[in-house]
Amino acid sequence: MDSSALLAEIPRLRRYARALLGDRAAADDLVQDTLERAWRQLMQWQVGSDLRAWLFSIMHNLWVDQLRRPVLPTQAIDGEDFEVPTRPTQADEREVKDLESALCLLPDEQREVVLLVALEEMSYTAISAMLGIPAGTVMSRLSRGRERLRLIMDGQQPRLKVVR
Repeated sequence: MDSSALLAEIPRLRRYARALLGDRAAADDLVQDTLERAWRQLMQWQVGSDLRAWLFSIMHNLWVDQLRRPVLPTQAIDGEDFEVPTRPTQADEREVKDLESALCLLPDEQREVVLLVALEEMSYTAISAMLGIPAGTVMSRLSRGRERLRLIMDGQQPRLKVVR
């Protein structure tokens, strides 16, 4: 494999990692870990297969590992005064923040599928292969995620359905 093909996927990996984690530094760390693991396991990649799906599979597995690992909250402190964040006044930024908050309210499985379809424009079969789940499950998670996102954005509380 040509290293330029690997480098060409970095912007997509960064965008997806940022959407998953919400923190630029953590997203960059996840991308770096993904590329490091991909480089170490380069012999496992099958020539002719979808490189992007393979890289996203590695990223997904690393992300799941991070979720399972217990994390202690920390705060970096330097000698300077802390800046007080100010609320953006532009409507576009507010809507983006609202969408970002709404995405965080989705269950991980639904948020992941919604981001892969909407942000990364991946096909259902590529997502299915990446996550190791049937394509029907991908479509179901996408449908439920979109509906829940619509309800949250409209200010409604998603209701749980009672199944008997």
